[in-house]
Amino acid sequence: MTPYEEIETPAQLRADCEAVNGRLAHVARKVVQTPPSIHFDEFPREVQKKDIRISEAAQRLANALHLHLD
Repeated sequence: MTPYEEIETPAQLRADCEAVNGRLAHVARKVVQTPPSIHFDEFPREVQKKDIRISEAAQRLANALHLHLD
């Protein structure tokens, strides 16, 4: 094994650099974007919460522990 076996072709090295540059450009765009607001006034819509379904097995366990999930 020679120390030069791991060196790739110039075309492969160029492709790697272009891939990294594309990712860096994407990250750079994300960095300069304004962050989302945390003010309630800017989100006037109401977001529905997901329905929580309790299985029969969970209800039996809860009842056995006297938690009463009704």
